[in-house]
Amino acid sequence: MLTHISSGSPFEATIGYSRAVVDGDMIYVSGTTGYDYSRMVMPDDVGEQARNALQTIAKALEEAGSSLTDVLRVRYYLSDVVHYNAVVPVLGDVFGAIRPAATMVVCGLVSPEMKIEIEVTARRGAGSA
Repeated sequence: MLTHISSGSPFEATIGYSRAVVDGDMIYVSGTTGYDYSRMVMPDDVGEQARNALQTIAKALEEAGSSLTDVLRVRYYLSDVVHYNAVVPVLGDVFGAIRPAATMVVCGLVSPEMKIEIEVTARRGAGSA
């Protein structure tokens, strides 16, 4: 049985996706941009966008009975390689000790203000293994 988790973003219903889908112990978190959903604003700073995205992901994982320590795979999408040096410290602070499999891609994102999008796959209990 699948469980669908919402972050409350209006984009989920409009586009037709869930912030995360839980299938047994596996948790698939959708690509998450840096919106501050409490204020529905996108900060200009890419580091702040990365922090916001990771906070949204952490909340979805928590709702699924998991945490960032259970992340097995992370994919980063940067809108421009110039953002790399600004996001590395933020990503390292969160994932430095966890060390999931990771990919970073430079690509166009849906809106020009979006500078980073992050998606993860996690398994409940992976961090304690």
